[in-house]
Amino acid sequence: MNLQIPKKAAVINSFAGYGRCSLTEALPILSAMRVQACPVPTAVFSNHTGFAAFACQDLTAFLPSYLEQWKQLKLTFDGVLCGFLGQAEQILSVSSFLSDQKSRGCQTILVDPVMGDHGKPYRTITPKHCQKLRGLIPLADIITPNITEACLLTDTPWKDGFWNESELSELCQRLHKLGPSKIVITGLPCLIHGKEGFENYLSCKEPFSQRACLTPSAGPSRHGTGDIFASILMADALNGVDFSVSVQKAADFISKCISASKALQIPEPDGVCFENFLSDLADQ
Repeated sequence: MNLQIPKKAAVINSFAGYGRCSLTEALPILSAMRVQACPVPTAVFSNHTGFAAFACQDLTAFLPSYLEQWKQLKLTFDGVLCGFLGQAEQILSVSSFLSDQKSRGCQTILVDPVMGDHGKPYRTITPKHCQKLRGLIPLADIITPNITEACLLTDTPWKDGFWNESELSELCQRLHKLGPSKIVITGLPCLIHGKEGFENYLSCKEPFSQRACLTPSAGPSRHGTGDIFASILMADALNGVDFSVSVQKAADFISKCISASKALQIPEPDGVCFENFLSDLADQ
């Protein structure tokens, strides 16, 4: 066996005890893909917010000392994956951590700018929160917004329905001006040979390239698929996998998980049964 020291990634996200999403997905996926995952919990939920009720312990006050301890220990990471930040006050601590890791030679920073969907910010996301989160984008190498979040980041009017390639290309150019070298606008509805599908539109600054990655629909979207997508991209980036190959891999993996979850009649709030397919990621 050709043993190698695994790459190391800090994972900044919330933790939900029930309902597959955030850290409970990112940690096993990164581990399966031979990346050491080091969690930074921003909040602890009994179950994710898609359920009728939940208990939550916000960790905003604890986050600065948590990250400062890592800084004092001079811990370094090959990558940082930043997901949901539930409070605008958390963004300053995270920004400082990202800047410190970049100065220490961090290879890849991926920011999933979780803010909204269907043309609107989530109910807890204020204009102040959006503005502060926009300030994280220059520190990122890769960002994975959905179309709503891409519009919020660039002050672009959102429209319902299909976006053509010219519109997506222009939107990515605006996002590139904020700093990131690689962008994926995720989960766009599209038609593939007259049937429903999803499009992930990817754009690279250097060398410049843009293309649509199309995946047939395997069923309605479910909680946590964005966290799976970002986790696969993070691991692949650290392991030297081509960006477009990684995007297609992530989309195909999620489609397979959705299809299996539908066949097994897993309730939508429970997310997707990715556990059945972790070995597929480990083998690639």
